[in-house]
Order: sequence, then structure tokens, then C-alpha cells
Amino acid sequence: MIDFKGQVAIVTGAGRGLGRLYAMDLATRGASVVVNDLGGSMHGDGADPTVADEVVNEIVAAGGVAVASYDSVDSPEGGAAIVQTAMEHFGRLDAVISNAGIFNSIAFEEMTPAQWRQMLAVHLDGGFYLSQPAFKVMKEQGYGRFVFVSSSGGMFGQHLEAHYGAAKAGLVGLSNVLALEGADHGILSNTVLPFGFSRMVTETVDPVTLENLGLLELIGPEKVVPIVTYLASRACESSHENYSACAGRYARVFVGLGEGWLPDPETTATADDIAANFPVVSATDPFTVPGNIYEELFSVVGRLRSLTGT
Repeated sequence: MIDFKGQVAIVTGAGRGLGRLYAMDLATRGASVVVNDLGGSMHGDGADPTVADEVVNEIVAAGGVAVASYDSVDSPEGGAAIVQTAMEHFGRLDAVISNAGIFNSIAFEEMTPAQWRQMLAVHLDGGFYLSQPAFKVMKEQGYGRFVFVSSSGGMFGQHLEAHYGAAKAGLVGLSNVLALEGADHGILSNTVLPFGFSRMVTETVDPVTLENLGLLELIGPEKVVPIVTYLASRACESSHENYSACAGRYARVFVGLGEGWLPDPETTATADDIAANFPVVSATDPFTVPGNIYEELFSVVGRLRSLTGT
């Protein structure tokens, strides 16, 4: 059984929905949990400390250990305070599930700069503000697990969600670099792209419609929990990856790099050459999944050398 005995986890946005389920499962498995939630609306308005308190009370009533945090992730001070809560109460930090978020649907041409910035401030900036102080603690310990909650809306696109999609895709880039820089310090970092019925879903699709389509039960939020718990655990050895949890199906999501078209090294390609060879440029088979930016460069350099015989 995967357990978190002796470990401490932070879950942001843990007062409701998926975040609450993550916190409950970790606590059931022995983790001491920092239940972080500002208690605001789905649009990012207001605050209510009882939202986090209620989850803490649930965990304690079930025999678990938890403490509430009401700080917002959208500032450096808030992120640092959340990590400090873990250190003051439990003296260490083993896992961070960066789940806090807001959501609204706005047509791209109608989106204001303020709406754009608000979404990035909570999701992407918040991921940074929380993970940086947490990374420092984990590096000193020589152990840590990050799970960033990204979205298929960012990886694959979603109408009316340019701000949300950009922020969630940005978390993939953040996680990739934490995985690289944390590798020598026992720190792993991955993302999860969840499909789970929550307040966020009701912003997009009416629950009655989902029920009529037979989707309400299929995207039960509890079906997302297992892979988040696993990635946050000692049992996980995977890093620098992304995983989708959709209707009970769990799958790796990756960005592949096609072999592409490589002209003679003595030739400087023109736009006309690209047009003539565009099917090869766009081909997805064969492909590789570079582990970092250097692997892509060295791969091309290796092909160029083979062409020139050097």
C-alpha cells in the first residue's frame, strides 16, 4: 500500500472539489496535510476561511492530521507563508500538489488585460510563488515531490480559455525545469491533466446536460485522485512527465519531436524549400521525446555530422 507516514504534504485549493479529495486521500494514507484554500469564488472573488477549516475538521475527525492555511498563492508572500505553515507545524515538506485555481470563460477578442493577468497570477505565478520556497526546503532535505495540476485546455486547447490555457500550459514548462534542476536532489516533478466534475466544469457545461449524455458519472472527481496520490508518493520514480486522468483512463501526455527535413549542410533553405518539403517537416513519424533542450540540439548536430562525414 502506498503510504505517506512521516511525510508532510501541501495541497492548494484543497477546500473544495478535486483539491479536497487529494487532501483527504493523502491524510488517509498517513500524511500530515496543509489544507490551503483562500475560500474565494470560482472567479477569484472574496475569501472564506471556513472552507479550509471544514476539510481540516473532516481529516481530524477521521483520525488524520491537518492544519489550515488561508494564504493566496498569487503573491510571493502568500507562497512563502504556505510553506512556512508546513515547516512551523510539521518541520518538513515532502510533497506539494499545486492545485489552486480560478476559472471563467471569455472570448479571446473580448478579454481584457486585467482578466488575462488575473488568471496567470493565480495559476502560473502561483505555481512559481509556491514551488520556489518549497523547492529550497526539499533540496536541503534531499527529497521532494511536485505535482502541478495542468489541463488539457492548455495542452490541446479549449474555446474561450486563452488565459486559462496559457497559464496551465505554462505550468508544464515550470514542471519540466523543476524536474531537471531537482534531479540531483531527490526532487521529482510531474503534471496531471484532470477531467473531474467540479465547480470548474459547471462553468462550461450544465450538469443536467452532462447527466443526459451519461458523462456525469464517468468524470467523477474521485477518478482523478489515484494518479495524483501516486505521483506525490515515495513509490513514484517518474519525473519530467505529464499524465492525463480522464473518465477512469490514465495516460501519459507528451510533446514529441518529428525527425523533420534536414537539407544538405551546404544549403541554406528558403521559404520555397520549406513549402516543397512541408509534408516531411510536418510528419509525426518517426518522433522522439527529448529530455531537455540540449538533446534536441545535439541530435540535429549529430545528423549534420553524419551528412558531412565529420
